[in-house]
Amino acid sequence: MKLTELERKNAGRVRGLQAECTVLLKKNGDFPLDGPCRIALYGNGARNTMRGGTGSGEVYSHFTVSVEKALEKAGFTITTKKWLDAYDGIVKKSRTAFVNEIKERARKKHVSPVFEGMGAVMPEPEYNIPLSGSGDAAVYVLSRICGEGNDRVAEKDIMLTDTECRTILELNRKFDKFMLVLNVGGPVDLSPVLEVKNILLLSQLGALTGIAFSDILLGKKTPSGKLATTWVSWPEYPELFEFGDADDTRYREGIYVGYRYFNTVGSKVLFPFGYGLSYTDFSVKDTGAELNGGKVTVGFEVENIGNYSGKEVVQLYVSKPSGKLDQPSAVLSGWAKTEKLAPKSSTKVSVTFDMADIASFDTESSSYILEKGDYVLKYGTDSVKLTPCAIVRIADEIVVKEVRKAFGTPDFEDFKPVKEQDAGNEKTDISLPVLVLDPEAIKKETVVYDVETVIDDKVKSLSDEELVYLNIGAYFGSGVGGSMIGNAGRLVAGAAGETTEKLRNKGIPSLSMADGPAGVRISKKYWVDETGAHSVGNTMLEGLSDFLPKPAALVGKFLSSSKPKRGAEVKTHYATAIPIGTALAQSWNLKLVEKCGDIVGSEMQEFGVHLWLAPAMNIHRNIRCGRNFEYYSEDPLISGKMAAAITVGVQKHSGCGVTIKHFCVNNQEYNRCFNNSLVSERALREIYLKGYEICIREAQPKTVMSSYNLLNGVHTNERKDLLEGALRNEFGFKGIVMTDWLIGSVPNCGTKHPKSCASRIAAAGGEIVMPGCKADHDDMTAALKTGSLTRKQLEINATRLLKVIRSLT
Repeated sequence: MKLTELERKNAGRVRGLQAECTVLLKKNGDFPLDGPCRIALYGNGARNTMRGGTGSGEVYSHFTVSVEKALEKAGFTITTKKWLDAYDGIVKKSRTAFVNEIKERARKKHVSPVFEGMGAVMPEPEYNIPLSGSGDAAVYVLSRICGEGNDRVAEKDIMLTDTECRTILELNRKFDKFMLVLNVGGPVDLSPVLEVKNILLLSQLGALTGIAFSDILLGKKTPSGKLATTWVSWPEYPELFEFGDADDTRYREGIYVGYRYFNTVGSKVLFPFGYGLSYTDFSVKDTGAELNGGKVTVGFEVENIGNYSGKEVVQLYVSKPSGKLDQPSAVLSGWAKTEKLAPKSSTKVSVTFDMADIASFDTESSSYILEKGDYVLKYGTDSVKLTPCAIVRIADEIVVKEVRKAFGTPDFEDFKPVKEQDAGNEKTDISLPVLVLDPEAIKKETVVYDVETVIDDKVKSLSDEELVYLNIGAYFGSGVGGSMIGNAGRLVAGAAGETTEKLRNKGIPSLSMADGPAGVRISKKYWVDETGAHSVGNTMLEGLSDFLPKPAALVGKFLSSSKPKRGAEVKTHYATAIPIGTALAQSWNLKLVEKCGDIVGSEMQEFGVHLWLAPAMNIHRNIRCGRNFEYYSEDPLISGKMAAAITVGVQKHSGCGVTIKHFCVNNQEYNRCFNNSLVSERALREIYLKGYEICIREAQPKTVMSSYNLLNGVHTNERKDLLEGALRNEFGFKGIVMTDWLIGSVPNCGTKHPKSCASRIAAAGGEIVMPGCKADHDDMTAALKTGSLTRKQLEINATRLLKVIRSLT
């Protein structure tokens, strides 16, 4: 295996940052180990270590290093090879039964097994393998895999199996030194095994996940991550977070998502938002707060009081007064992560935030407001154990921004906590320093709507037909086939798609788009002829090969090409897999995330990719969402800041842009193309749109991808109040909006809501319908003739697209 110089360089960069994405959940001082030794290794992730999820989040690297391989490379002697071999045999049999079950389900639904199997997760089998093997220490690696197209389930996924619980507890009793390692992309219910004294959330860190663990086990690296999502035992998970209905999903919890709910109502959780330990210990104390105009700054001194080097994250929260608007107990307003501190050393850090950024949305007045009262500043190293340090006092209500009423109204009232739980009813500590906010320091933001777009002269010269082609992605033939599984490109083999090639003679080049968000997702092997680049086989279908027809008589419809032409040179392009989105968020380190963007941008330049279809930044509303591993957090501030950081890292490379997705409230994979998210305007603005606004204001991504689902009865990609009103007028977005894939090709399987329509998408201000197909072309052409889609709107869309094309080519 020969790596390119860029692969080698980027692999080294990933190895240097992985440990910051891991979270030490429990410790008793037995680890790290002094050196390599005899080790008893168990668990489904020991040999088959997961580097990330499946679907759009997959990346095709040259190699993957499992925990088993990494420990052996580090000098450990693994004493449990027989156990690992026996487990492999059980999994092979279980896989056969699982594939047959998927095929039978597909037959009954009259759909392809490929679609039924996309993202489907094989339940962890039950077994009874004797725990042979001895050693100086034992490790159990518990893995879970998630993927696009399917959601998680409780049994044998979120919850541990009986076999896993029994084995983990037996190992914990048998070995003096035992560590449970979680190679997972989202929370699992650890309540049956909490007696284990050492638990590491390794997460899924890319191709070198195994190396990351061996470095941590030997103390070469120190875990310094914090949870970006609350971990709760499954029986305690609230039914309020409605999930799983095919047609309608009611976001009844309103703004009380994640820790905003659990901490406000006093729920018992396994591990709170923001929680994470280190091999060492720290003390944190505030050094004072100050108010400069509308900006609040709190200083802190952090001391490493333990015996290992490490980093700490200081988190600043605000408890808002409850007046006419109810409020969570506390909301994250900022954080600071230290550099690595040697034992007994200390450092000073500070956290600054703008009071305008924590304004609440008042639906009645359609405005963002700061209500009068005391805003209590609290700090800590997680979201529960907080210390009040200052008060910002506002004498009268301040209107921060007025907006248009938008997005429709759901058929329910949002959840509100009872008075005893309400943040505004806690007594203010009169001994805290008080900072009085001058209302003149908050400048009211004025939003200008219906801004006229100046049409580009080149666009004016295009015919109606040419404008239609510019408003849909490049397609070949009918446009179905390779495009259905994210393999519609010709500029770069295995790329997800591209803008039209039909106007190159007019001086308008195509843009190539590749999936993410864990790296650049393109084919491993390809060949080139006069028509473009072609995949050798179809890398995108590797994970679904068991569900393809045998013999593969029908496979061709899914493949752009399977065999190169005679004499054609077969080339390769392998990409670096960075940590999954959730793991990046767990680092709480924006510089680290920007470095990962830099890695992605360097490979986009190498491969000729213009647009990375990432980062994905939907909110962790419910832990059952199958794509949460791609997303950052349950908190919009974390999500927005992380997305902005990785955007900066990618877009510092000439000719490279990102696509933040999926805009918006795309929090369920089940029937995602036809599911209607019913959400209040306050929840939308404070939770689900907030991260996008932060990313756009701080980093100005080149593109936004609209989501499949509906919002309050209308597809998100057909809502002008979202695409124009919120994105452009309120947030200041200057790029283009593209749809998610398959809009014209996905059949409506008899569910309640209709599919979206290419002409309505264009009329709403969606610049590109992707990946494009003849049906999209015909629909837009017909709509132009009837007047339901105007030439002027197509010119506006084309002008914006042309601006982005020029900036990237």
